[in-house]
Amino acid sequence: MEKTVRIGAGMGFYGDTIRPALEVAKKGDVQYICFDALAELTMAILEKARKKDPSKGFTNDITLTMKTLLPECYPKGIKLITNAGGINPKGAAQEVIRVAEELGFHDLKVGVVTGDDIHNRIGELQEKGIDFVEMGTGELLEKYKDRMLFASVYLGAQPIVEALRQGADVIVTGRTTDTAQFAAPLIYEFGWDFDEWNKIGAAILLGHLLECSGQASGGNFSGDWWNIEGIDQIGYPIGEVHEDGTFYITKAPGTGGKINVDTVKEQFLYEIHDPSNYITPDAIVDFTTAILEDVGPDRVKVSNVTGKPAPPTLKALIGYENGWSGEGMLGYTWPHALEKARKAEQILRTQIEKHGIQANAIHTSFLGYNSMHGPMAKQVQTDELNEVYLRIAIQTDEKGEAAKLGRLLPPLAINGPPFGGGGLGGMQRPRQLLGLFSCLIDRHVIENTVQVRIYEAKKGVTIQS
Repeated sequence: MEKTVRIGAGMGFYGDTIRPALEVAKKGDVQYICFDALAELTMAILEKARKKDPSKGFTNDITLTMKTLLPECYPKGIKLITNAGGINPKGAAQEVIRVAEELGFHDLKVGVVTGDDIHNRIGELQEKGIDFVEMGTGELLEKYKDRMLFASVYLGAQPIVEALRQGADVIVTGRTTDTAQFAAPLIYEFGWDFDEWNKIGAAILLGHLLECSGQASGGNFSGDWWNIEGIDQIGYPIGEVHEDGTFYITKAPGTGGKINVDTVKEQFLYEIHDPSNYITPDAIVDFTTAILEDVGPDRVKVSNVTGKPAPPTLKALIGYENGWSGEGMLGYTWPHALEKARKAEQILRTQIEKHGIQANAIHTSFLGYNSMHGPMAKQVQTDELNEVYLRIAIQTDEKGEAAKLGRLLPPLAINGPPFGGGGLGGMQRPRQLLGLFSCLIDRHVIENTVQVRIYEAKKGVTIQS
């Protein structure tokens, strides 16, 4: 009988609901559940948490994830793979062990992948001749070096495969690509070589289709979304993969949502710049050759994926402090709601200048009119708008300057255009802004220092950070 591997989606971002993943574990007949918990902003949030408490730096919801899934998954042998380790994968693994001990799973093996975090290695790497050159602008890192928040390199599937070879039941990584968690089990289970580019390409496409949890099974669907049944209990997608790289996207029986070619295509095109060259550390994939077919209820076949050799470099992402934001909102009602909001904007811009607030940039938008589409917003008869909120935000170098904006808004309730009772909504405390610096690094320089360690959840085990 032909071998197949079934992998379930478990999470699409830090804070995603874990309930559908439990249904995957109970009803999905899977061997793996994989999680993509990281985004660029998430990395900055985790680094700030680690600065306050060195034991932190991983996603806090890993505790709930493990308490929810381990009782169902560990007895069945379902393996869990997550990049929720963020800035501190060893700390995350320690929390997994704590939960496992609490549940009585003392033989559970936790794999930890490290080596993606290069924050403390920048100087060393520069001494070795690594030039940190921004991919888009050509700028050098020196301009931002004293403001760095984090610096991580996107790793691929290879260290996760190694952790599986060493018998890990749960694998925790730092910054990996979104697809690596899903590709690794296939490479391990089928024994694929890393130069079988078409098969590796299929594994990457599978990961791309599963990485955003319910988005491939009817969530965030722009087609006939009104016809999707049971979206309140959406079923996360499951990939059923065959050894030749052909796979099927489905979901657990009895769960809500919908899986067909259209819902899968929605995720297929998500965050894709050049579909003929989807670049990952494991392979470059040509998505344009893939064939998608409806082959049954909630079942889509994907075949003919083409892969090309992996790139010689890895992408590094460096986050840095980029000033502060001050923002607030004012609400206005019909009649002439938009005109009132525009007049308030004019007054605020004038006052920002007169009060000498050092704003590097001022951004305004009108909720109810153009806050999502900006200049592409459809022109409408403005008298038809029932209500409009003015949102104004400034970017400053200093926190104190950002705070000054909040003092300008309250007086407009009685000293500006007719105030419709919309309230002084959303006057937020100043918040630090994140800048991103992307560059490429010779992969061998990074991969030579990547480490894989296995820990057992025996009482008293402590992972040294």
